Amino acid sequence: MKMKKKKTQLFKRSTKQKKPSKPNTEVSMILNSDSTKLIQSQKIPINISFKNYNILTQSFFQIDALDLAPRLLGKFLRRDDVVLQITEVEAYRPNDTACHGRFGITPRTAPVFGPGGHAYVYLCYGLHTMLNIVADKQGVGAAVLVRACVPVSGLETIQQRRGQMTEKPVLLAGPGKVGQALGISTEWSNHPLYTPGGLEVLDGPEPDKILVGPRVGIEYASPEDVSALWRFAIDGSPWISAPKNTLRPR
Repeated sequence: MKMKKKKTQLFKRSTKQKKPSKPNTEVSMILNSDSTKLIQSQKIPINISFKNYNILTQSFFQIDALDLAPRLLGKFLRRDDVVLQITEVEAYRPNDTACHGRFGITPRTAPVFGPGGHAYVYLCYGLHTMLNIVADKQGVGAAVLVRACVPVSGLETIQQRRGQMTEKPVLLAGPGKVGQALGISTEWSNHPLYTPGGLEVLDGPEPDKILVGPRVGIEYASPEDVSALWRFAIDGSPWISAPKNTLRPR
């Protein structure tokens, strides 16, 4: 029997009485109002609501990148009809041999040295658009890379931009996939994420448990920085990029 494809939409509580129905097997994650305990499966969540959360203020971002990174887990990225919830990040700090700030201020890296709360977007291998959230005060040179997200709204738009008609974590498990899903380019670099319109970061519930591990793809950095546990992810979420076996409970 063929299943009809469901349109992605935000589900609201209704005051109308409904007939009893069978449990919805399409639901893969349920985000409780009091916690971010996630029920795993391979399909997308349809019960995550962001409407009660406001855009974060600039002061939220103006802290050390290592402190900001885990605090970004569970927060929402919104651009027009597309809303993503952050499930995995990496911190990059001053004097970090893996941070782009190590090159100093250049036309490419200038946004990293801007005030916290701005976007830093760059191309990896000239192909993948990577979204970073600038941390700390102006002139510091630190940021948090968004590595993975879970779709909350705008699934059809996300699938079209990604060129993948799937509802599995492969859709957004990777930093380049996140940038592509949001439809951003390097022109978004230096965009303020704390102002309405364009690309915004909204508040969201804190995870119950967090995983930590070394960052990915920084073999060129010093041994100390390569082994630093500056990668953070929501424990229990399948929407995490590879490798997963290097992550452990915090």
